[in-house]
Amino acid sequence: MTLDHDPSDLLPLVDDYRSNQCFVHPQTCRWSCGNQCAHPAPNESRNDYFGDVARRYISRRRLLGFGALAAGMLVVGRQGVFGAETARAQSGGSSSGLTFTPVRLDDTDRIIVPPGYKSEILIRWGDPLFLEPATGFDIDAQTAEKQARQFGYNCDYLGFIPLAPNRALLIANHEYTNPELMFRGYDDKNPTKEQVDVELQAHGVSVVHIERHPTRGWRYTLGAWHNRRITGTTPMRFTGPAAGHPWMRTSEDPSGYTVLGTLNNCAAGITPWGTVMTCEENFHQYFANNDKVADKEKQAVHKRYGFPGGASERKWERYHKRFDLAQEPNEGFRFGWVVEFDPLDPGSLPRKHTALGRFKHEATSTVIAKDGRAVVYMGDDERFEYVYRFVSDGRYDPNNREANMRLMESGTLFVAKFNDDGTGRWLPLVAGQGPLTAANGFPTQAEVCINTRRAADLVGATRMDRPEDIEVHPQSGVVYAVMTNNSQRGTSGKPGVDAANPRPQNRHGHIIEIIPDGDHAAATFRWRFLMICGDPAKDKGTYFAGFDQSLVSPISSPDNITFDRRGNLWISTDGQTSSFKKNDGVYAVPVSGPERGYNRQFLSAVPGAECASLIFSDNDDTLFVSIQHPAEGTTLENASSRFPDGKEPRPAVIFIRKEDGGTIGS
Repeated sequence: MTLDHDPSDLLPLVDDYRSNQCFVHPQTCRWSCGNQCAHPAPNESRNDYFGDVARRYISRRRLLGFGALAAGMLVVGRQGVFGAETARAQSGGSSSGLTFTPVRLDDTDRIIVPPGYKSEILIRWGDPLFLEPATGFDIDAQTAEKQARQFGYNCDYLGFIPLAPNRALLIANHEYTNPELMFRGYDDKNPTKEQVDVELQAHGVSVVHIERHPTRGWRYTLGAWHNRRITGTTPMRFTGPAAGHPWMRTSEDPSGYTVLGTLNNCAAGITPWGTVMTCEENFHQYFANNDKVADKEKQAVHKRYGFPGGASERKWERYHKRFDLAQEPNEGFRFGWVVEFDPLDPGSLPRKHTALGRFKHEATSTVIAKDGRAVVYMGDDERFEYVYRFVSDGRYDPNNREANMRLMESGTLFVAKFNDDGTGRWLPLVAGQGPLTAANGFPTQAEVCINTRRAADLVGATRMDRPEDIEVHPQSGVVYAVMTNNSQRGTSGKPGVDAANPRPQNRHGHIIEIIPDGDHAAATFRWRFLMICGDPAKDKGTYFAGFDQSLVSPISSPDNITFDRRGNLWISTDGQTSSFKKNDGVYAVPVSGPERGYNRQFLSAVPGAECASLIFSDNDDTLFVSIQHPAEGTTLENASSRFPDGKEPRPAVIFIRKEDGGTIGS
């Protein structure tokens, strides 16, 4: 906390932070999460709100003496006491290597980057990936067959896998579709089967071979052997405790071991053995008619995950019975998982790992513990949901990639409990332990995996403010957990405003540092805030790790994060179009040294779009950014953005280079 105001000034802000993106454009809620914001939060447990914990924690810091407690919370490394860092930053030079001139918030239909940088398009929705048959993009002649061989819609997560000098694979998730921006004259009450089938193929993942040219920068390689599309109909296999469970069986798959497709792939992660673990987030929205499910136990579990009681927004159930819970009540249990696939083998079968739990997965971040076990950090991206960790039973073998590909099949799932005093504990979610008994609906570990949210409710985990991306710092090992926003403060049945909590909605989010107690597999950790976001000129409750707030860039709704090779944190945002009435962007902030907390805006996107994800090239001379759903909130006929080509809006991956060829951020 800064030393120029009382730590209690933060209380109104941190107590606000409880929810989903209800304040964004209605079309965003409709297609991103099926209007989940308009319904009661599925989590009605009485577990601690994180805002309550944060309020008590900050109050304790004030009572005990802020400086002494802050010093006790330091992570190993070059991170001095917060106040001293601020003083050094104000009197000294840059230690982070970040010297770019920040850009300002903007609302025009153009990508803005700092002076000395330029942005270019790498690949767009509809660009063909394969040579035969011809699949050139024509927005008025899209078919499911074409879309299955084109770059998908709404690119989100980006992963970069080097193959050789100047050659790499780019991994891109395709989270959801905006049919009103894909089809002219789209009738949301009567979509055609062809439109639905195009949307199914526009979901999933793309693997794209890219090459660096000496003067033109990066270009994708049409027809490359590695190019691959994984879609909403790609065959996949289940592993782990829930595979084959009766609730995983359908008329098309009576074994409960196979499933078609992956949906709503938000973020992901690359494992130490080079596979991709992509995450199914708002999967509930594709299903319909939960009220007609005869089995009331199944109906209750579906309700906990937000499945609609009647028709879905998308109406896919009209053409594909698997999305109609009245006909296939178990199909909904087959989504909400982490999906692992091998990007180096285009013919490999993706696997949904049930041991990692079922919830609205935002991302995965995998590290190796001291004893060789794989540890995966995950968040459940919905208001009042939880932060999770998985620890494998098996151990990583750097010389046996095939064996490592089985590490996610068995292990222990945990959920986080954040204590008032800045400590925390990972609570095991194991059938037969504590309240996870047969009487409570958990006779085996399969039920824990299928109904993970309920298991986390019972053990008393801390209810968080939309956990989004969670990443591990490559040098310090500190875990960075992003909480995007939460709009339910003060609404019916939720904590209301008071003297310490004057704002009824959280619009800006925050980022938490989780410091493992010695090892990533340890049962306990410490935590503290890195940033409590907003505009310091308007919100005195913002916090930037103690840095002088008059110097930082305003930021709202942090979403996905990554690190450069110098250890600086880079942040993409999703929500500034409503909170600031400005375009979303990309930001950079040092997390250690005298500039810790010095947040600066690096990029501004276009109207209606979010900066869904970002990743650096292997030598940090290129930054790749997802520009997702440009013009969202409008239609193809009256689009608010014509990005990227001045014609119809198309989600795209861009890349930014420094004109002198130097390191990004310098």
